[in-house]
Amino acid sequence: MDLGHPQRTHNKFYLKDYRRELRNGGTSAEAAAWNLLKGKKIQGLQFRRQFSIEDFILDFYCPALRLAIELDGESHNVWGKNWMDKERDNILKEKHGVTTLRYENKIVYQHPEYIVEDIVKVMKKKGHTPQSAASGCQLP
Repeated sequence: MDLGHPQRTHNKFYLKDYRRELRNGGTSAEAAAWNLLKGKKIQGLQFRRQFSIEDFILDFYCPALRLAIELDGESHNVWGKNWMDKERDNILKEKHGVTTLRYENKIVYQHPEYIVEDIVKVMKKKGHTPQSAASGCQLP
């Protein structure tokens, strides 16, 4: 239970230090993805790093779209981990309306435009109007 916020489901206090550790000790793929997502570069959307919903810590989260972006390194290639990831994604979708996009780390380096395209697709599907091309995403 979160003291002072018994109903709170997002960014629970007891996960604060762990979320900070994850932000400060992230992988190079996470750093590259953050450079892509931060500063409202993609259609003016704000993303947060290491945001938690219930006990799940999301790599990146866009509140406006209820969109989680997860980067999957080698540890996610194990069958049991894949199953747990799918279960987690289903819980987030069913209980909180959060859509999860998952990418292997190499996509961040080799094809960041795929991530941007998928975000724009989700945005359109959820009824958000894209900004003009002049103010849209500028890939690094």
